[in-house]
Amino acid sequence: MNFMRTAVLLAALTAFFLVVGYLLGGQTGLLLALVVAVGMNLFAYWNSDQMVLRMSNAREVGPADAPELYGIVQQLAQRAGMPMPRVYIIDEDQPNAFATGRSPEHAAVAVNSGLLRLLSREEVTGVLAHELSHVRHRDTLTMTIAATLSGAIGMLASFGGMLGGGRDENGNRLMSPIASIAAMILAPLAASLVQMAISRSREFEADRGGAELTGNPLWLASALRRLEQGTAQIPNETAEAHPATAHMYIANPLSGGGLASLFATHPSMDERVARLEAMAGRPLGNAMETPRPAAAPASPWGAAPQTPRKGPWG
Repeated sequence: MNFMRTAVLLAALTAFFLVVGYLLGGQTGLLLALVVAVGMNLFAYWNSDQMVLRMSNAREVGPADAPELYGIVQQLAQRAGMPMPRVYIIDEDQPNAFATGRSPEHAAVAVNSGLLRLLSREEVTGVLAHELSHVRHRDTLTMTIAATLSGAIGMLASFGGMLGGGRDENGNRLMSPIASIAAMILAPLAASLVQMAISRSREFEADRGGAELTGNPLWLASALRRLEQGTAQIPNETAEAHPATAHMYIANPLSGGGLASLFATHPSMDERVARLEAMAGRPLGNAMETPRPAAAPASPWGAAPQTPRKGPWG
């Protein structure tokens, strides 16, 4: 059902993009919209992961740099029967994480250093299982395409609004100047709402998949509670500088309240936690054991570049 809902929303977003192109430029606008949509999606398909990682100032780590983090990702990937993704750390105090990549073979998982300091090993495992569930079901590609189309609609609507709308083959205006201005404002808004609906749907599905992967939904439920507190108290300067990446994180990294909740890219934490707690009453198979090194290093996730801190289990 979630897959069908996502497919319908993506189709609606694509159709909406083409309609906006036609209304603002006639048949020429429709053709231009089609070319732009195809071009932007191809670019996003091949380059979105590296773009997001560069914008986030993420640094790649290996088993020698962050042995426990790398080990947990490796164990989860093996349990899920998927290739080992690249692992990154972002030097941000806010606890958060995201996954990116066009396919399981070209995936990356990035975690904020704050997540590794503030959460327990089991909670971190729950978060990473959530992210690998996104990768496993190719949500990262779906959400990238949705974000690309949404941004393109905004660009096209602004351009068309400034030109006053398009004309049909007989030279008649397709929209009045007032309607063109309205489209310039409302089209990006509507596109953003569809994009957010897609993102919210995929978050629920990734929560379920992550809980099934670890066999213990309460690990992720506990992590989400900590993330809710952390994101409310600790700003994420990297995400604030690039708000287009907000929908990729497991918890909304942006500050804001009031009407901002209407445009939230994530469902409420209360509902997500409630669903996970309900899952805990159903058998999900054997819960996995998180890897524990024979001798815990000073920081199980690897030292930060300048001021290493003692890890939560060191």
